[in-house]
Amino acid sequence: MLEKYIENKLVTAVKKMGGICPKFVSPGFDGVPDRLVFLPHGKFAFVELKAKGKKMRPLQVNRKMQLEQLGFLVYCIDDASKIGGILNEIQSS
Repeated sequence: MLEKYIENKLVTAVKKMGGICPKFVSPGFDGVPDRLVFLPHGKFAFVELKAKGKKMRPLQVNRKMQLEQLGFLVYCIDDASKIGGILNEIQSS
């Protein structure tokens, strides 16, 4: 399963929930997650997308830990079947 396919599925699922899912680019601050997930009622998370079975690079793992230490939710999705469960988790947080 290609990363782009999973990314498209995520964006579509977020839109269906009434949210937005912009690409996250941070010049000069490498390793940030690929997408921001904004859901109704102020729910928010960062999402890193990977092709099936691929792992985050060490810098990405460090960024994930930095963001989590600040209290933010950060997910890595490498399978489209995980999207619904993760969005439900974000919505119920």
